[in-house]
Amino acid sequence: MMKKMSISTSKTSLVLFLCQIISALDVPLDSKLLEELSQPPTITQQSPKDYIVDPRENIVIQCEAKGKPPPSFSWTRNGTHFDIDKDAQVTMKPNSGTLVVNIMNGGKAEAYEGVYQCTARNERGAAISNNIVIRPSRSPLWTKEKLEPNHVREGDSLVLHCRPPVGLPPPIIFWMDNAFQRLPQSERVSQGLNGDLYFANVQPEDTREDYICYARFNHTQTIQQKQPISVKVFSMDSLNDTIAANLSDTDIYGAKPVTERPPVLLTPTGSTSTKVELRGNVLLLECIAAGLPTPVIRWIKEGGELPANRTFFENFKKTLKIIDVSEADSGNYKCIARNTLGSVHHVISVTVKAAPYWITAPRNLVLSPGEDGTLICRANGNPKPSISWLANGVPIAIAPEDPSRKVDGDTIIFSHVQERSSAVYQCNASNEYGYLLANAFVNVLAEPPRILTPANKLYQVIADSPALLDCAYFGSPKPEIEWFKGVKGSILRGNEYVFHDNGTLEIPVAQKDSAGTYTCVARNELGKIQNEVQLEIKDPTMIIKQPEYKVIQRYGQVSFECIIKHDSTLLPTVVWLKDNDELPDDERFLVGKDNLTIMNVTDKDDGTYTCIVNTTLDSVSASAVLTVVARPNPPFDLELTGQLERSIELSWIPGDENNSPITSFVIEYEDALHEPGVWHYQTEVPGTQTTAQLKLSPYVNYSFRVIAVNKIGRSQPSEPSEQYLTKSASPDENPANVQGIGSEPDNLVITWEPLKGFQSNGPGLQYKVSWRQKDVDDEWTSVIVANVSKYIVSGTPTFVPYEVKVQALNDLGYAPEPSEVIGHSGEDLPMVAPGNVQVHVINSTLAKVHWDPVPLKTVRGHLQGYKVYYWKVQSLSRRSRRHVEKKILTFKGNKTFGMLPGLEPYSSYKLNVRVVNGKGEGPASPDKVFKTPEGVPSSPSFLKITNPTLDSLTLEWGSPTHPNGVLTSYTLKFQPINNTHELGPLVEIRIPANESSLILKNLNYSTRYKFYFNAQTSVGSGSQITEEAVTIMDEAGILHPAVGAGKGYSEILFATSPVMHTVRPTFYKVQPLYPRIRNVTTAAAETYANISWEYEGPDHANFYVEYGVAGSKEDWKKEIVNGSRSFFVLKGLTPGTAYKVRVGAEGLSGFRSSEDVFETGPAMASRQVDIATQGWFIGLMCAVALLILILLIVCFIRRNKGGKYPVKEKEDAHADPEIQPMKEDDGTFGEYSDAEDHKPLKKGSRTPSDRTVKKEDSDDSLVDYGEGVNGQFNEDGSFIGQYSGKKEKEPAEGNESSEAPSPVNAMNSFV
Repeated sequence: MMKKMSISTSKTSLVLFLCQIISALDVPLDSKLLEELSQPPTITQQSPKDYIVDPRENIVIQCEAKGKPPPSFSWTRNGTHFDIDKDAQVTMKPNSGTLVVNIMNGGKAEAYEGVYQCTARNERGAAISNNIVIRPSRSPLWTKEKLEPNHVREGDSLVLHCRPPVGLPPPIIFWMDNAFQRLPQSERVSQGLNGDLYFANVQPEDTREDYICYARFNHTQTIQQKQPISVKVFSMDSLNDTIAANLSDTDIYGAKPVTERPPVLLTPTGSTSTKVELRGNVLLLECIAAGLPTPVIRWIKEGGELPANRTFFENFKKTLKIIDVSEADSGNYKCIARNTLGSVHHVISVTVKAAPYWITAPRNLVLSPGEDGTLICRANGNPKPSISWLANGVPIAIAPEDPSRKVDGDTIIFSHVQERSSAVYQCNASNEYGYLLANAFVNVLAEPPRILTPANKLYQVIADSPALLDCAYFGSPKPEIEWFKGVKGSILRGNEYVFHDNGTLEIPVAQKDSAGTYTCVARNELGKIQNEVQLEIKDPTMIIKQPEYKVIQRYGQVSFECIIKHDSTLLPTVVWLKDNDELPDDERFLVGKDNLTIMNVTDKDDGTYTCIVNTTLDSVSASAVLTVVARPNPPFDLELTGQLERSIELSWIPGDENNSPITSFVIEYEDALHEPGVWHYQTEVPGTQTTAQLKLSPYVNYSFRVIAVNKIGRSQPSEPSEQYLTKSASPDENPANVQGIGSEPDNLVITWEPLKGFQSNGPGLQYKVSWRQKDVDDEWTSVIVANVSKYIVSGTPTFVPYEVKVQALNDLGYAPEPSEVIGHSGEDLPMVAPGNVQVHVINSTLAKVHWDPVPLKTVRGHLQGYKVYYWKVQSLSRRSRRHVEKKILTFKGNKTFGMLPGLEPYSSYKLNVRVVNGKGEGPASPDKVFKTPEGVPSSPSFLKITNPTLDSLTLEWGSPTHPNGVLTSYTLKFQPINNTHELGPLVEIRIPANESSLILKNLNYSTRYKFYFNAQTSVGSGSQITEEAVTIMDEAGILHPAVGAGKGYSEILFATSPVMHTVRPTFYKVQPLYPRIRNVTTAAAETYANISWEYEGPDHANFYVEYGVAGSKEDWKKEIVNGSRSFFVLKGLTPGTAYKVRVGAEGLSGFRSSEDVFETGPAMASRQVDIATQGWFIGLMCAVALLILILLIVCFIRRNKGGKYPVKEKEDAHADPEIQPMKEDDGTFGEYSDAEDHKPLKKGSRTPSDRTVKKEDSDDSLVDYGEGVNGQFNEDGSFIGQYSGKKEKEPAEGNESSEAPSPVNAMNSFV
C-alpha cells in the first residue's frame, strides 16, 4: 500500500515510481461510481494526421472524447477558430466532436483543405487532438506527348520511360499490352521503382507496338493510361540482308554480329549515391544493369551483414528490401552486377533518420489533495526531438499560473496539489521529420474508500487450485488494502499469499484448511471500510478409470469405462460424446453409471468416444477411439466371357470391403476332370481391378472362384463360376530335367520329370524314350513307356556318351520334337595311377608336387581331379616316430601340380597321387619320400625367474616345443626398468643350446628387469618369450642355498659392469609391467582366423588387432575390437597364406603383445584352368624367348670374332625349364631369403600389391594348394601357427632376428 509522502525534486526516481503506480489506478467501470466521480476530458478517437480524402465523397473528420461532465467540442482551422455555425456545409455530430463536410450536395473538397485541430473541454480541463491535415486525392491525366518508335539493335539495352502524372497519393505503376495482359518480366526485362521498364539487352521477341504504362490511383479508384510505345528490334541477319541489297559486290558490308558486353548500371548512375530513410519504414534500394549475357545482381553491406529475418530480395534480386529499419541499418550497401565478361558495382550510403517516438509517454494522474506527482514525457528521434508542454491546449508558458506545478524539461512536478490543480496537459515532441502529441490529465479527487465487491460473496474452489478473492475498491487517496482471515484473525502476510494491486487476494495453492471467512479492509485518510467473503474448498473431480482404445469386429459388443471420484457436495454430470457430438439416438447405446456399452457394433459406430464429467467448479474428460473392422464380403456375380481355346475373361462384383480397403483379389480354379474338389491358385490382381484375363490349358474342366483380401484377412470364397471344359490337344511341352546317367558300368539310366495332369492336354499320356551312342553312326533306339519317370538301358559299354531325348504323347498326338541331352553310361574305377611324381621343396613348410596326367581312356569316368595323400614319417631333429595321420589335398580338374602347405620344418614326408572320377579313386602312385629343411624354432616353452637376491636372479627355461631343426644356441637380452617405467641399456648374452638355466649376478638391488629370450637354429632366431622380475630390497630373512645347491646352473657375473653398477644407466620410457597382453593364440580357417588373448591390467581397455602377411615389409593392417572382448575374428583372408598378428591396447603407445604367426587353410579349386593363361607358363615362354635373344646376340658377337660357340652352351641355354631355379621375374619360384629380400612383382603380375591372392583375380593362384578334406592341420600345430615372423619389438635396441621364409611369397610368385 502506497502511503502519503512528500516528494522533493531530488527524489525524481521515487516520484516516478509513485506516479506510475498511482496512474495505473484507473477509475473502475462501475456505473454508480462513474455517475459520481468527475474526470477531465480524454480524446478516444481522432482522424489520422495526414488525412487524404476522396473529393467525390463527404469529408468526415473524427474527434471523440470522454469525461465527467461530458466535454464540449470546438475546432480550429489553420490555427484560427473554425466557426461551424457560419458554414452551411459543415455539421457536428450530436454528443460528439466529429465534423461532417457535405461535399455531395455542392461542396468543393479543395475549399476545405487545411490543418484542423479539435478541443474537448469540461470544467476540469481541455484535451486537444493532433493537427489533422486534410488533402483531397488527385489523379491527373497524362500530358499529351508524341512518342517516337524505338529502333534498337539486338543485344543493346533499352529503357522505356513511364513518367506518370503527379498524384496524391502517388499512383501504382504497371505495364500491360493492348489485351490488358501484364508484360512478362525476368532478370533481363524488369520494372524499376520509378515505373520505367528496363531491358538489360533486347531480343527479337521484344519487338511489339503496345508497351503501355498504366497508373492506378487507389483513393479515387481510377486508372490512367499512357500512349502505347513501339519497339522495333533489328537482328544482325536482317541488317546484313538490308546492307547487302544496297551495296555492290565490291563493297565491304555486313553488320557486326551480336557482341557480348560487360555490365553497365542503368540505375542508379555513377559509382555512389545516398539514401535517407525514416526509422520503422521499409528501405528499398535498387540496382538495374545492362549487359550481354544478362548480368546477375548481388547485394552486400560493407563492414557488416544484411539483417537476418528482415531482408528480402525483389524484382529478380535487383531490389533490396529491408523492413522495419532502425539506426543500426545505416551504412554502405553495395550492389554488384556481374556476367561472364566482368562486373560493375555501386555503393549506396544509407542514413536512417527517425521521427519522434515515445520512450515514456505521459500517463493520467489521479491524486488526492495534498499529494505529489509527476508527468514525464520522454521521446527520442534523429535528430533529437524538442519537448514542449501545454496546459488545457495553451502553451504552459502563457497558461494560468499554478503554484503546485513546476516544469523541468520533459517532466512536470506537482507538489501539494489542490482540487483546482485538475487540468489536461499536452506534451509535444517534434523534429524535422514529425511530431508526437499526447494528452495526460491530472485529476485531483478527495474520495473516501469504497469497496465495490458484494458483501459475503461465496467463493468455491477446487483443492490444489488457485483461489482469487476479489476486493474491488476505489478511493482518493488510493486506499491501503489489508486482508484478515476469520473475525478476529491477524493480518495476512507471507509467501503463501499474493496481494494484487487491484485488491485481489490470491491463494496460489488452496488447501482444505484454507476454507473460511476472509475480511478485506480498505482505508485512506478520509475513511475506512471492510467487506467479508467466504471461501469453500472442494475435492477435485477425477476419472480414475479412463476409456481405452478398442478394436472390435462387426456385430460384437464393446464397453468403455469411465469411473469417477468427486466432492460429495458437488453434483457431477457425465456426458458421453461421439466425435465431439451427441450420441446417436439408438437403443444399442447403453449409458450406465460408469460405462458406455454398444451392442451389435456396426461400421457406423467407428469414431472417438469422449467421457466428460462436469461440476459447477471443474470439468475433466477422457477419450478413446473405437475401430470397427471386418474381413471383406465375398465377391459375387462371377461371369465368364470371351471364351477361347486357351484364354477366358472372368469378371465379378466386389463385396463390401467393411471399412478396410480391399488390397487384392485371389483367383483360384478347380479341375473337375483331374482333381475334383481341389482348388489351385491361378493368379492375383490388384484390389482396384474387377476383371482378369486368364490363361487356360487344354483338356481341363475349369471352374473359378474369387477371394477378396484386405488388411484384416481374406473373405470367404465366392460361389464357383460356371464350368468351362477346354478341348483336348497334343501335349504342348515335353518332360523337363531329362538326364542320362549310368548307375552301373554296363547301363544307362534315363530319367525325367513327368508332366502334371493338366499338362497332358488330353487322355492317354505316354512318353517316347530315345537314345543312341554319340559319335557313332547309329540309328535312334526308341521305346514308348507309360506315364513313368525312368527307363534303364542295359548292356552298354563303360562310360560312353549317349544322346538322349524324351517326348510326350497322348491320344491326339506327339508333343513338339524334344531337345537332345548328352548322357554317359556308368563309370568304373580308374585303371592306372599318375606317373613321374616329382616333389620340389620350396621352403621348410611348403612343397610343390608334379605328376604326369593319366590317359583319359583309363579314367573310365568323369575326371574330377587328383588327390595327393601325404604324411609325416618322422622329425629329423627328434628321431621319434609317432602315429601317422595322412592328409589329403584334392586338386580339381586336369591339374598336374599342386602346393603342399603347412609342412613341419626339418621332417621326412611321404606322398602318393591318385586320379579320381565319379566312381571313386584309382590306384595310388608309388610313395615319394621328401624332406623339409630346417626352419626357425618356436619360442621356448617357458621362462621362469626364481631365487631373487640383492644382486642376482635365476633363469630357467624349456626347449621350444617345435625346434624345427637343430638348436644352435639361445639368446638372452635384458634391461632394467626404473620407477617411471623407463628402460635402461640392453645387455645381450649367447647361451649354448644344451643349457636349461642361468644365474645372473651383480645386478642392481631392488630393480625391475625385463628379459627377452629366444632360441636359434642355423636358419635364424625364433619367436621370443618375455618376462620381468625384481631383485629384492635386502637379504633379511633369505635362506642362502647349501653347498652345491647351484650345481647345474651357469653363473654370469657383472662385477665390473658399468651398466649395472658404476654408472647410472640412461633410461628410455616404456610401458609398465602392468598391464600386459599374453598368450595370443590363433585358430585359422580358409578365409578367416579367430584371434584370442589374455589381458592383465585395468578394466575398460580398448583393444585392437594388427596383422599382415608374414615376411612382408608392408604396413600392419589394424582392426578395432568392439568393447573389452578378448577375442576377434579376422575375415577376408587369403587361403593358404601365412600371416603375422599381434594385439594392442588403445591409448598406451607401444603397448602390444608379442607377434604370433598363423596360416590359413588351402583354397578349393573352382575350375579347370587353361594352361595358356597360366602366369608360370607365360613367364616360362618369356624366359625362353629371352634366352633365344641372348643366344642370338652371343652368336652374332662370336661370328664377328670368327669363333664358334660350343654345343654344350646351346644345350645349357635350352635346358629343361622345370629344373631351372624359379625366379620372381618369370612368375616361377626362386630361392627363398629373408623378408628384406622379397621384391615386388613385376608389371603384368596378376597378384595384388599387398601380397594377397584373391580367388576372383587369378584362376590358379590358390588352386595350386588344392582342397583339403581336412584342411585344418592341427597335428601338433604343423599347419596353424608354425611360421615364425618378426619378434617382439625391443624398445631400447629394436634388434630383430632373421625371419623364416613364408609360403605366402611363393604363392604370390606363382601366377
